[in-house]
Amino acid sequence: MSTHINAPEGAIAKNILLPGDPLRAKFIAENFLENPKCYNEVRGMFGFTGTYKGVPVSVQGTGMGQPSLSIYVTELFKDYGVQNAIRVGTCGAVAEDIKLRDTIIVNSACSDSCLLNQRFGNMHFAPTASFKLVKTADRIAEKMDIRYQVGSVVSSDFFYDLNENWKKWAQYGVLGIEMESAELFTLAAQFKRNAMAIMTVSDHILLGGQTTAEERQTTFTNMMKLALETIVEINS
Repeated sequence: MSTHINAPEGAIAKNILLPGDPLRAKFIAENFLENPKCYNEVRGMFGFTGTYKGVPVSVQGTGMGQPSLSIYVTELFKDYGVQNAIRVGTCGAVAEDIKLRDTIIVNSACSDSCLLNQRFGNMHFAPTASFKLVKTADRIAEKMDIRYQVGSVVSSDFFYDLNENWKKWAQYGVLGIEMESAELFTLAAQFKRNAMAIMTVSDHILLGGQTTAEERQTTFTNMMKLALETIVEINS
């Protein structure tokens, strides 16, 4: 048992999905997992474990932003031995060829967060997803026949970006802006684990348009299915 996750030993699977929204964690557990059992309700940050096509899978809410995710993922890696972690979240698109509700398989994450500076000082670490997971997800996404791209995102500490820094990121080919993946990839590197992120475009910063809060919680199922099928594949 850790400080923020009230789960007994063995309650959390080696494979885990990490939505920021705890209600999305509840939705995934109730709609995709067989025999899901809730192992955590501390601070309303739901965690569940069940099976998907016979493979044990957990799903844990992490909250918004890298500091919040860092707490939960550190405990999942250090205290519960999680080996494969896939963030399933939303992002704002900044590329013209990305549309609302498209899926992004994230292979790297830039960041403006001071978390990287606190770790590395003047050095510049490149938070990168597990190639094994990205390669598998790419192959499965093709079979699913969904609209998707593989590329980089920015994990920003700003939700309301008054300086419009997204424009600079867009010039360098970033697909979208979100708030968590860089820290997930960095922790995976620290603990020698596998991690990736799968995003659904919830709003378009460049072209305009957005989805509703209910849609973000309950209808972005392509990324959920893709993440779960990826876990099944790497465990086969």
